[in-house]
Amino acid sequence: MAADFDPGAAPPDPRTRLPLTLERVLLAAAMGAMALITGANVATRYLTNISLAFTEEYSVALMVAVAMIGTALATAAGRHIRIGYFVDKLRPRARAIAEIVATALLILCFALIAWYGARMVMDEYDFEVLSPGLGHPQWLYSVWLPVLALLVIGRAAGRIVRLWRGDDA
Repeated sequence: MAADFDPGAAPPDPRTRLPLTLERVLLAAAMGAMALITGANVATRYLTNISLAFTEEYSVALMVAVAMIGTALATAAGRHIRIGYFVDKLRPRARAIAEIVATALLILCFALIAWYGARMVMDEYDFEVLSPGLGHPQWLYSVWLPVLALLVIGRAAGRIVRLWRGDDA
């Protein structure tokens, strides 16, 4: 019984130079902060009939961070969303090549996000755009989009190297 196969169990993480623990810690911190902010907002709204509206700006920024960090984690572990009907019918080497091509396209998409995100951040900085709720510089929230896009690109590049070597099929 101890050797039973559990189809619902997550596959083991691939061997990466930078452990995936980095993303897991960042995800846990961001999700914990979102839970605390949202919980405080709900509690004050029901107990005092006053909303902590400023928490929305932080929550939105944290949601973007969670999405991008989760994408980096899923990409590194090869668990990103895909439709593999035809690719799963290929031989192992052809399947790895298809995965490399798909991951290269992912890098292209996130390179565009990083490029245009960086341009947006520079514009927000140059024009001194302020956030609508708190009046903070908007670029402080926006800067994380291109930075985390670079994290996704790095994890995708590492996956391509592992696929090419045959370490991560």
